[in-house]
Amino acid sequence: MSKTEEKEKRGLKSLKETLVKIFALSKPYRGRFYTATVLVLIGSGIWLTVPLGLRELLDAVFEQGDEGLLNLLAVGLLGLFVLQAVFTFTGNYFLEWVGERVVTDLRKKVYEHLHRLGFRFFAERRLGEIASRLTNDVGSIRTALTDSLPQLLTITFSMIGSVSLMVVLNWRLSAVIFATVPFVTIATRYFGQKIRKLSKGIQDELADSTAVAEDALGAVRLVKAFVREDYEVERYSSAIEKLFKTVRRKVVLTQFFWSGVGIMFMGTLVVIFWYGGKEVLADRLTAGDLVAFIIYALNISRSISQTSRLYTAVNTAAGASERIFELLEEIPEIKDQENAIALDHIEGEISVEGLNFAYEDDRAILKDISFEVEAGQTIALVGPSGAGKTTLLNLIPRFYDAQEGSIKVDGTAIENVQVKSLRKHISIVPQEVHLFGTSIKENIKYGNLDATDEEIESAARDANAHDFISEIPKTYDAMIGEKGVKLSGGQRQRLAIARAILKNPKILLLDEATSSLDSESEAQVQDALYRLMKGRTTFVIAHRLSTVQHADRILVLDKGEIVEDGTHQELLAAGGLYSHLYELQFRDLDMDAV
Repeated sequence: MSKTEEKEKRGLKSLKETLVKIFALSKPYRGRFYTATVLVLIGSGIWLTVPLGLRELLDAVFEQGDEGLLNLLAVGLLGLFVLQAVFTFTGNYFLEWVGERVVTDLRKKVYEHLHRLGFRFFAERRLGEIASRLTNDVGSIRTALTDSLPQLLTITFSMIGSVSLMVVLNWRLSAVIFATVPFVTIATRYFGQKIRKLSKGIQDELADSTAVAEDALGAVRLVKAFVREDYEVERYSSAIEKLFKTVRRKVVLTQFFWSGVGIMFMGTLVVIFWYGGKEVLADRLTAGDLVAFIIYALNISRSISQTSRLYTAVNTAAGASERIFELLEEIPEIKDQENAIALDHIEGEISVEGLNFAYEDDRAILKDISFEVEAGQTIALVGPSGAGKTTLLNLIPRFYDAQEGSIKVDGTAIENVQVKSLRKHISIVPQEVHLFGTSIKENIKYGNLDATDEEIESAARDANAHDFISEIPKTYDAMIGEKGVKLSGGQRQRLAIARAILKNPKILLLDEATSSLDSESEAQVQDALYRLMKGRTTFVIAHRLSTVQHADRILVLDKGEIVEDGTHQELLAAGGLYSHLYELQFRDLDMDAV
């Protein structure tokens, strides 16, 4: 076997395996799928009864010269075509329904699976690629599911009946076909406008659902920190269900349109049959010519063109479908162990021992990190960029798992704790705050979905956010734009603090929460942070060392190692790296003041 043959054989095997996976998705709706296929085949069978018996019937009529029998036969054929259109419409509607239902279920399944994957997965992929798989690639599965096997069967049926060549007829019969063109054109324009309008609505709703997905996936750290995976899945599911209803209306209209056009063409064929019969009776056309024309018109012209389109469509859909199945086969990096326990209540004690971590095997980020934190203490993490400060914070809520060592909360190793249970006790206020493109109230409420309006306002007051919210039209119901673009950096930070206050965590992680703010905003945010930190175990990463002077302990990291540990005064007296960074920072401030 040549390499080309081998490659082709592997390609066919891969295509077959992919199609098997695609059809497996329709299992919950298998009864409707099979019913739809049978209905379409019945419609095709009715179609084939016409050329199979047409010659004999015509010959019988013409031999007897009974024009009344001819008229009766024409009415009977018209009835058959209407019946065929009904079966085809119903079967195609069910096929489209199954296809769209499978796509709807699959989108929800893929989206839920994405929320189970860890940060490493998202760090290695672009969000646009993920969104494309969630929308375009998933949609392609419908093409394979509704266009492959059913059409293959109907095309086979049609090709079996297409064994005769078309005989060129006189201009009179051709003119009958041309006479239907204006009516088809009018119908196309009328239905085309409605279908186009529905298509636009589908694209808009698809864009809305994609926006919901990108909104949450872009804030995956926040979603996981607040344990809102289920909430985001429900929010996306609602948007997708709305899209499904609009698509269903388009399917009904589209199938009605094509069935109507089909009836029109079939009616035209009946007229051709009737008028051609008169031509045969007048000896201007033979019955054989008429039968050959009808057989060609009904079978060959459609079947051959559909075969090439079907093969192309199936391969295109299969290629995109493989990307979806690859995504679903991704194994979540962070998951609960079989006997993982739930932490209903914690004090906030943290113990880190022998921690080693690397994003890649050949480059260690953290090396032999060990320290203990008492409940309620504030620990500052200080050091040059790239020292591993943010990485250390990411390990506490298990955004990543360390290769060696352990982190314990109240004496329990976090890998033995249910992930959601652990993260329920932790809040994060990052430097780059992510806000959803909804209202101020909904953004704050993200910290506690069951919070009352009074609790939301109280959290906003504690975060020094109530005053500026009250000055905005619609106050708490005001829409803040994509990622909070309508708010200043300080206002966005205070909303994030209010959200964290509402969650009421025992462990607080502050990652450069004030580094990008001006002096006035920093003072307001810092004041809110002090309220938030009270009574909570807090880890603070701060670029401005003046903000960590009052921390209970300061851990100085350099190249992934803790090189100093002590209070502000102790570290200054030691004259090490912390003292050096402190002197550099305040020397820069003095120079700026000059």
